[in-house]
Amino acid sequence: MSTPARRTTSVTSVTSVTPVVVRLKLALLRNGLRQSTGRRAAYVASLVVVLLFAAAQLIGLIALRGNPHAVNVTVLLTAVLALGWAVMPLFFPGGDETLDPTRLVMLPLRPRPLVRALLVASLVGIGPLFTLCLLTGSVVATAHGAAAYVTGVVAAVLALLVCVAFARAVATANLRLLTSRKGRDLAVLSGLLIAVGAQVVNFGAQRLGSSGLSTLDPAADVLRWVPPASALGAVDSVSEGSYAVGAAQLALSGLALAGLLGHWQRSLTRLMTSPDGSTLQAGEPVRDTAGRSSGLGRLLPPGRTGTVVERSLRYVWRDPKTKAAWVTSLAIGLIVPLFNALQGTGSIYFACFAAGMLGIQMYNQFGQDTSAFWMVAMTISSTRDAYVELRGRALALLLITLPYATLVTVLTTALLGDWPALPEVLGLSFALLGAMLATGAWSSARFPYSIPQESYKSVAPGQAGLAWISIFGGMVGAALLCAPVIALTIYLNVSADGEAWTWLLLPLGTAYGTLLTLAGLKLAAPRTAHNLPEILTAVSKT
Repeated sequence: MSTPARRTTSVTSVTSVTPVVVRLKLALLRNGLRQSTGRRAAYVASLVVVLLFAAAQLIGLIALRGNPHAVNVTVLLTAVLALGWAVMPLFFPGGDETLDPTRLVMLPLRPRPLVRALLVASLVGIGPLFTLCLLTGSVVATAHGAAAYVTGVVAAVLALLVCVAFARAVATANLRLLTSRKGRDLAVLSGLLIAVGAQVVNFGAQRLGSSGLSTLDPAADVLRWVPPASALGAVDSVSEGSYAVGAAQLALSGLALAGLLGHWQRSLTRLMTSPDGSTLQAGEPVRDTAGRSSGLGRLLPPGRTGTVVERSLRYVWRDPKTKAAWVTSLAIGLIVPLFNALQGTGSIYFACFAAGMLGIQMYNQFGQDTSAFWMVAMTISSTRDAYVELRGRALALLLITLPYATLVTVLTTALLGDWPALPEVLGLSFALLGAMLATGAWSSARFPYSIPQESYKSVAPGQAGLAWISIFGGMVGAALLCAPVIALTIYLNVSADGEAWTWLLLPLGTAYGTLLTLAGLKLAAPRTAHNLPEILTAVSKT
């Protein structure tokens, strides 16, 4: 007699999971906004901005109604939305902590009702509202006739569910990775994605402005059969009377939703039942790596120089803040010259941007170490020690910057087809790099500042003025130091027979940059050795 009662209780608990999780999401959101006025203001401001942007996009999509190529825009827009939903959890793993399934691991919940509840709760937020506005505008832009509008309602809901399920399936499958130190480093790539995406959008907008929406036909013909864009393709098919094609396109999106939910459920089951590193016994044998140098260490010179180079490169690879700065510089240094060359508006001298972006990494060398700089300071007892320390840091930067700047210059030259100008641009890049290494070494010793590790800030409170003086003052100094090479470049290009001698700028620029680097290190070493207590105090400030 107790079995039916247990079954009734189980059914009741299953049917009540969804509203409970939705109320939990709303309660957590409400309580989070109650914590501070600043948080409420930021949320309201972001909501207003998103709604205004969504309204503008909605009006723009509705304005496309009647355009024969409107379906191209709506299909591509839906595909981009789905891609954005898929990758955002990887770059911002902490963006929605209220939907972390590991917080429910101790509760007696079955995977299927939990997936359903989390899916519905995921529809609560600014992102789903923004997506729904764009999907609604896409339906209005492409639907013609009652049957098309009915199909559009189904298509918009189906596309939204596919986007949300895609995001949650990706996040759940990679949750263990995303909550680890290495996983959080994936957020560093968000700067690269945004930088590349902005340039791609800019390039595409210019192409569309000159060629029209018809250039999207090949891509749209393929994407209208790829979920969830196929759901919006179904609206256009039904508008044209192709009901069987529209049904097939809707079915593809439905199958994609079912597949994503199934994958999400399997990942959720594995996540909530399999042990992780905190539950496994630490009984694995420890490999003895003492005394064995890494592959990179065997290639570096012995002594302090090789040690400093290896330490600096390890910081670039392992420290999140340092890695973020390097990834951003590498991305922008490549994107600016190449995209300008692709658009036909660039100059080969834009290739010097690569050396300039990476040369900035020489500034505030000791601040990048934060409070760990005291261990380095303990090993500096003379001007010679300070010089070797700075030289090793400069060499580590050169190991990356020299081949990178050369590669960017060659690629830019190839796109523009201006091969005779390659030697002079390389010479300018190397001279600029040497000037930035010189001024960066000096400003690191003269204007050090702290870089907080626990937040997204790049400067500790009260040290913003030091940062501005260090970076922008050093860049102005580097520009002045490069003035002789720049003047020689201009003279050779404007003189009657000077173009035959522009190849001399490569060896001259390389030699000049080398001399500037050595001179800057020599000048910065005494100040570094003398000001160690002040440097340590400045970089340890939080």
